[in-house]
Amino acid sequence: MPDPTALASVVVDRIAPDVVVLHVSGELDTTSSSELTTPLNTHVVSGTRAIVVDLGGVKFLGSAGLEALVLGQQRAAMADVDFVVVASSRAALRPIEATGLGSVFTILGSVDEAAERYPS
Repeated sequence: MPDPTALASVVVDRIAPDVVVLHVSGELDTTSSSELTTPLNTHVVSGTRAIVVDLGGVKFLGSAGLEALVLGQQRAAMADVDFVVVASSRAALRPIEATGLGSVFTILGSVDEAAERYPS
């Protein structure tokens, strides 16, 4: 159960045995980016085909949250794990686009799109 006092929380799910979805909610900033970094470090391992970071519940995405995404993407690339970001809200898309990271990440509009991309 996520900590109700935390600014951000991440719920881990799977859409296939080797595809992990991290459902992020709340505010990802300097004080809370570790809420994303920790599960990324845990799940970007050999045997994982893809990591899907679902930013659907994010209300604020600051520079530390963006850095956590970049580091997660780099770690995934080194482990030969696909890294996909699900972002459709303004709160998630605007900082990604403003920093030019839209060209770095594979961005999908929904977790359903990711499920179609990575069938069991």
